[in-house]
Amino acid sequence: MMPEHSEHSELRHQGPATLRGKHIPKTTTDQRLLDRRGPSDWVHTDPWRVLRIQAEFVEGFGLLAELGPAVSVFGSARTLPGTAEYERAERIGAGLASAGYAVITGGGPGIMEAANKGALNASGVSVGLGIELPHEQGLNEYVEIGLEFRYFFVRKTVFVKYSQAFVVLPGGFGTLDELFEALNLVQTGKITKFPIVLVGSDYWSGLISWIHGTLLDQGKISAADPQLFRIADDPAEVVKIIRAAHGRSGPKGQAPPASPAPPAQAPAGQA
Repeated sequence: MMPEHSEHSELRHQGPATLRGKHIPKTTTDQRLLDRRGPSDWVHTDPWRVLRIQAEFVEGFGLLAELGPAVSVFGSARTLPGTAEYERAERIGAGLASAGYAVITGGGPGIMEAANKGALNASGVSVGLGIELPHEQGLNEYVEIGLEFRYFFVRKTVFVKYSQAFVVLPGGFGTLDELFEALNLVQTGKITKFPIVLVGSDYWSGLISWIHGTLLDQGKISAADPQLFRIADDPAEVVKIIRAAHGRSGPKGQAPPASPAPPAQAPAGQA
């Protein structure tokens, strides 16, 4: 028989959890909350992280719930103002804003800053979704609606949920991460009517060759998969591709403009 005072005789219900013996903490949940002099390492435990994650989803969904049609623009944070890539991103941001789309970026410098700047200068909606990094960079000055996340996967979900298209300019690992996640979501049918536009045919040519010459040739993707994205160099063409994917009328969810009436024809026998 088990000894009467065995550690297994101790039992504590902690919310929906049941704990026995040595697994019972020395303090209760509310005691740790109210006793500020107690240990603070509990804020780094997984249950607490789950609440933080939930809070980030709530903040992101709440902030952007009424945003309207939007396009996310990605690219290198290292692109300098005054360069051709920076100016092209700025023109894309302005073009998207003029077409009725909000512009969402990662909120940082470089390409992100340029796209936010273009949208703001075109009287559009400029959104920045930042991320906590070891080297803090903060949101750029052209972000009007901004939120900074702790968790990459929460930020990614918000990007996809509130965007109707991705525009991908030259960038590094972070840009490639966003690109391939979007391609995977479109390929698997998780998102639909979601154009992905790669900007800069010279920059992306090596990747495109690898996709066709290695992935496709070795049967790692289907023949239709390379058609999941488009390539463009001109900012106006980028906007045109996105509008066409959404019904050739503008942002997703908006009715197309009325077609002009055909010119009146004179009755027969009249000039």
